[in-house]
Amino acid sequence: MNPIADGHSPLALQVQALLQRETGQVLSPAGLNELLSLTGHGGAASWSDPVQQREVTVVLADLRGFTALTATQPAGVIIALLNRCLAVLSEVILRHGGTIDKFMGDSVMALFGAPQGRPDDVERALVCAVEMQLAMAGLNREGLQQGLPELYMGIGINTGQVIAGRFGSAAYSQYTVIGDEVNLASRIESFSLRGQVLVSEHTYQRCAHLVEASGPMEVHVKGKSEAVRVREVVAIPARGLHVPRAEVRRSHRVEVRLPCTLHELQHKVVLPHPVAAVIIDVGYHGLQIELDQPLQPFAELKLEFALLLVDFTVSDVYAKVVKCRPCEGRWRAGLEFTAIGVESSARLQTFVQLLVAVR
Repeated sequence: MNPIADGHSPLALQVQALLQRETGQVLSPAGLNELLSLTGHGGAASWSDPVQQREVTVVLADLRGFTALTATQPAGVIIALLNRCLAVLSEVILRHGGTIDKFMGDSVMALFGAPQGRPDDVERALVCAVEMQLAMAGLNREGLQQGLPELYMGIGINTGQVIAGRFGSAAYSQYTVIGDEVNLASRIESFSLRGQVLVSEHTYQRCAHLVEASGPMEVHVKGKSEAVRVREVVAIPARGLHVPRAEVRRSHRVEVRLPCTLHELQHKVVLPHPVAAVIIDVGYHGLQIELDQPLQPFAELKLEFALLLVDFTVSDVYAKVVKCRPCEGRWRAGLEFTAIGVESSARLQTFVQLLVAVR
């Protein structure tokens, strides 16, 4: 046994003491050995080793609507909300043996297969993703009791060969993974709706025996000349896990005729060209519009419309196009909200409830 990584060396004891002082917890023997290996003091390959190609499952999770929330909530509330979410998500990732690669504002990237790989990397990544969505649902239930705004998350997963190693300079460097498969995970995540777990076809084929998923959907992503197949994970029956997305989408829907103005987003920038549409039905988490031109599936939109019944104009709602089809010479598009202000959400729910009551 390596005397440094066996948990009783002076360095190992110092690491455990530091972690206990700062976090109140210590690493498991396996976790301690992995940490010492990464820093070049264990029995496995260290970060100073040459970069290597290896198969990794990349899990990328992004909070939906967090950017819009920063415009309506004090900085202290925003920081507390973000830290609360990331702490819970980090616990789930580490519990399933994942490596947190980085935090990027309101998103987190986790690796399964680097720096150390296991035969069940894909399976653990999928279970981790579903439990992350379950954890978000739990956070929202607790938050509602404290009067906090709800937060939702989209997750994209891809499995493939990446370049793993320490990148940077003598002044600063970090262990990470790069390559086309990492980029694809990011693209898949960008198509996910709130509460959704999307996986690439390659990842699905590696875990088809484990998960219940939708049929394949083809999407066009930047950097790929051909459409990419993705699937939505619904459940992991053997573990008794179900993605709580159905609960997120459930609400009353009412037929209306509301004029609406929409703007398309590109790279999170609102384009200046407005498009006129008519809302023909609406619920708490989405709506259906009618317009003169088609919209691309998964296109991101910013909407503005007046709710005269409650004397309120909604101007801070963002949505993604779920589907779009021709109908009697025009186009009908189903939209699902990705972000909506706290007051707008409350007024919209009141508006829907009033119409339900008089039907």
